[in-house]
Amino acid sequence: MRPMASTAFDLKGKTVFVAGHRGMVGSALMRRLAREQADLLTVSRSEVDLRNQAAVNAWFAAKRPQAVFLAAAKVGGIVANNTLRAEFLYDNLAIATNVIQAAHANGCEKLMFFGSSCIYPRLAPQPLREDSMLTGPLESTNEPYAIAKIAGIKMAEAYRSQYGADFISVMPTNLYGPGDNYHPEYSHVVAALIRRFHEAKVSGAGSVVVWGTGTPRREFLYVDDLADACIHLMKTYSSPELVNIGTGEDITIADFALVVAAVVGYRGEISFDPSRPDGTPRKLLDVSRLAKLGWRATTSLEDGIALAYRAYLDEKQRCRQSRFARPEQNNYVARSEIDLAKSRAIKE
Repeated sequence: MRPMASTAFDLKGKTVFVAGHRGMVGSALMRRLAREQADLLTVSRSEVDLRNQAAVNAWFAAKRPQAVFLAAAKVGGIVANNTLRAEFLYDNLAIATNVIQAAHANGCEKLMFFGSSCIYPRLAPQPLREDSMLTGPLESTNEPYAIAKIAGIKMAEAYRSQYGADFISVMPTNLYGPGDNYHPEYSHVVAALIRRFHEAKVSGAGSVVVWGTGTPRREFLYVDDLADACIHLMKTYSSPELVNIGTGEDITIADFALVVAAVVGYRGEISFDPSRPDGTPRKLLDVSRLAKLGWRATTSLEDGIALAYRAYLDEKQRCRQSRFARPEQNNYVARSEIDLAKSRAIKE
């Protein structure tokens, strides 16, 4: 087993498919890949539904990408994960199995599968090491999503073992940045707080309620840092072992809320709603393997939040300027109906 590729996998001139190119991660990958002089391939859901095996197989047979970043997934925050349990399990299983099999069957030279830190046991020792997967019970609120991601990781591992496929898996920590989903009920904590504090500032509200007790600790990574790490690993890493991608630092939700409020410019009161679920008490990744492979995050939390807030404001402005924009097509617009939440949850 070798941790580094014996020969660098040069992306220059390669046909590279980014599955999920419209999502936050996929968009960041597209920005970063623009520097690699690769021939980029994308496909919209209206053209190919990645949950449809026949459609995926036909597309791969026609396009035959040499490299694949499998970033497409149905994603959401703690409420979405716990409410749409069947969709999170089925959709993510289907996407993983269809794309990995089609990549293998059509001669893909290298594939990167994106997992999630929720694959680790709820009470696994901190920081979370890659070898702690499957050593204990999962967090119940996102168990369906985690199971689908574990299956994808094991599938990539099995194709490497049985067929010699150069398929690798990475484990991003909690992400934020341009392209995030700002739905008031179904977003992740970073986007939720950016929106909440901004709206409170604009309206002059004297207080903002943050879900949960504020005591859980979370690690946050700016999405463009993730993309840079992924390109580095795609070019240099070849092993069945997972690689965590994060900053190696965490912060309580309460302290994080103070950081977001300061960046946004909200100066009112912050309170907490303990009736809302906290989720896993702590999720900090052990990034020592990634550091040994030659990569570390460079964007500070304050700088990253400022960039994310700017992107949020830019998206609001674009929506205002678009005469034909529909509310359900914009990440920041409030959508209370679960079916509309579903429509935004698949990042493609």
